[in-house]
Amino acid sequence: MSQGLNTKISNSQYDSLINDYSKNSSAKEKSITSGKIVSIENDIVTIDVGLKSEGRVPLNEFNRPGQSSEIQVGDEIEVYIENVDNANGETLLSREKAVKQKAWHNLQESFNENKVVTGIPFNRVKGGMSVDLDGVVAFLPGSQIETRQIIKDTKELLNKPLELLILKMDKYRGNIVVSRKAITENELKEQRSELLKNIKEGSIIEGKVKNITDYGAFIDLGGIDGLVHVTDISWTKINSPSEILELNTNIKVKVLKFDEELSRLSLGIKQLTDNPWDNVKNNIKPNDKIVGKVISMSDNNVFIIIDNQYDGIISINEISWLKKPPHPSKILSQNQEVEVVVIDIDEEKKRVNCSLKQTKENPWIKLKEDFNINDSFETEIVNIVDFGIFVKVLDEIDGMVHVSDLSWDEKECEIILKNFKKGEKVKVKILDINVEKERISLGIKHLENDPVQEFIEANPLNSKVTGKIINIDEKGLKIELDKEKQVFGFIKKSNLSNDKNENKIERFALEENIDSIILSVDSKSRTLNLSIKELEIRDEKEALSKYGSSASGASLGDILGSVLKK
Repeated sequence: MSQGLNTKISNSQYDSLINDYSKNSSAKEKSITSGKIVSIENDIVTIDVGLKSEGRVPLNEFNRPGQSSEIQVGDEIEVYIENVDNANGETLLSREKAVKQKAWHNLQESFNENKVVTGIPFNRVKGGMSVDLDGVVAFLPGSQIETRQIIKDTKELLNKPLELLILKMDKYRGNIVVSRKAITENELKEQRSELLKNIKEGSIIEGKVKNITDYGAFIDLGGIDGLVHVTDISWTKINSPSEILELNTNIKVKVLKFDEELSRLSLGIKQLTDNPWDNVKNNIKPNDKIVGKVISMSDNNVFIIIDNQYDGIISINEISWLKKPPHPSKILSQNQEVEVVVIDIDEEKKRVNCSLKQTKENPWIKLKEDFNINDSFETEIVNIVDFGIFVKVLDEIDGMVHVSDLSWDEKECEIILKNFKKGEKVKVKILDINVEKERISLGIKHLENDPVQEFIEANPLNSKVTGKIINIDEKGLKIELDKEKQVFGFIKKSNLSNDKNENKIERFALEENIDSIILSVDSKSRTLNLSIKELEIRDEKEALSKYGSSASGASLGDILGSVLKK
C-alpha cells in the first residue's frame, strides 16, 4: 500500500490520466449536469461537476423570484455547462439556464397536453402579475386572474401557489402567458351543465351572494348566475339590497323565471315565505294602535315597518297637530319604535296608512275649551315669515298674526315685523277660532281700540267734522282729522263744492282748516271719505227750511242776504 502511494508518475502519464477522465466524464458543454456545492463565499457559489476545474455561479442565480436562496455546502444541484476549461482555464456554469431549460421542457409538455401547472405570483406589474413557473417568469393578465368573483386587491395573491393553464408559449422570445380564469371557466362549464339539468321554475336552490347593486343582487349558483331584483328580496320596502344581503354569504333562493335559451335566471328570496298581505286584514284593522319602527324619512313622509312584515307610512299632516309641522326628523329619529294609529290599509299599494298625532288628544278641542274669542294672552314667537309671525298657543298649536294685524298704522307694520325676533315674548288677542279648519287667528293691534272706529263712534256717518289740509293733488285733498291717533280723511275733487264753478283745487291751501261731512269709511285704506259739497247742500236745505220757502220765489242768495243784514 505504501509502495503504491510513493510511486511517482511522469508528466506524460498525468496528461493521459486527465484525458481518460475527460473522456469518461458525463459532463458535456451545452448540457445540464449534476454537481456538488463545495463553497459559498462572497456571493459566489463554487460547484464541482467532475471536471478538471470547478465552476463558479453567482449566488443570485439560486434565488427564486420573491424568495431567498436556501442552498448549503454539500448540496447536489443541477447546472448548465456553458464552457469547459475556457482560455482562462475556467469552467463556466449557469444555474439559471439549467432551471429554465428543464422548466421549459416540462412547461411545453403541459402546454401541449393542456395540463394544469402551479405558479407563484411574485410581483404586480402593469396589466397583471409576474408568476414564477419553476424558474421561468410568466405573465398573468389581470383579465385572466378570476372569473367567479371580483378581486379588489391582487396583493392578496402574492407569494401563494396558484393553479394555472398556459395560454401561450414562445420559447424564442421567452414569453409565457398563463390564466387562472381558464381553469375556473372549465369548472363552471361542467357545473353549469349539471345545474341546468335539474333547474326549473319553482326550484329552491342555494347560492352565494356574488355582487350587490342598487337594483338587486347577483347570486352565484355554482356555474351560473341569477338576479334577485330588489323588489323580490323582502315583502317590505327596502332602500338597498345591502340592508339585508351581504357579499359572499350563502343564501337560499327560489327560481321565479328561467330562460333556458339565454341561461338567464330570475330569483326570489321573499317568495320562500308566505305573502303576509294575504292575511293583513286578520292582523291589522283601522283604528288599531300598533308599534312600528322608523326605517326612513323624507320631507313629507315617515316610512315605518310593522311586525317586520308590513310597510307603513305616516304623512306629514299626520305627524303633528301643528298646522305647519316641522321636518319629520325634528320629531322622530331613525330606527325609533313609535306607537301609531291605523288610518286605513292600502292593499293595492301594499302599505298601511298611519297617524302619529291621533295617538294624542286633539289639542283643538282643548283649545276651544280653554280659550274664547277676544281673549288675550302672552306667548312667544316660534317663527317669522314675510307675511307675519307664528306664535305658540298650545303644545301642538301655533297661531298666526298677519303683518297687517301688527299695528293700526299700516306704515308701521313692516317695520315692526322686521324688528321681531324668534323666541321673543309678545301679547296677542284671539280674533277667531275655527276648530273644523284647525285655524286660529290672532292680532296684536287689536289689543288697543281701532282709532278709526273710535273716531266714527264719536263722529257717526253724515256728521260734520273739522280737519287740516295736509296734502293737495289733482284728485283732491287729504285731511288730518286726529293727529295723535293718525285718523285721516280725503275729499275728492268732485266733492269740493256744490257749485261746479267752485270745484277748483286752487281755492285751497296747505295747513288750512276746513269743514266737511263724513260720507263713508274705506276699510282697506282706513281713510274717511269726506265731502264739502254735501255739507253745502245740507246747509242750504237748513237755510231754506228756516228762512224761506221754495214756493216764495226767493233765491237762497236773497234769503241769506236778508239774514246777513239782520
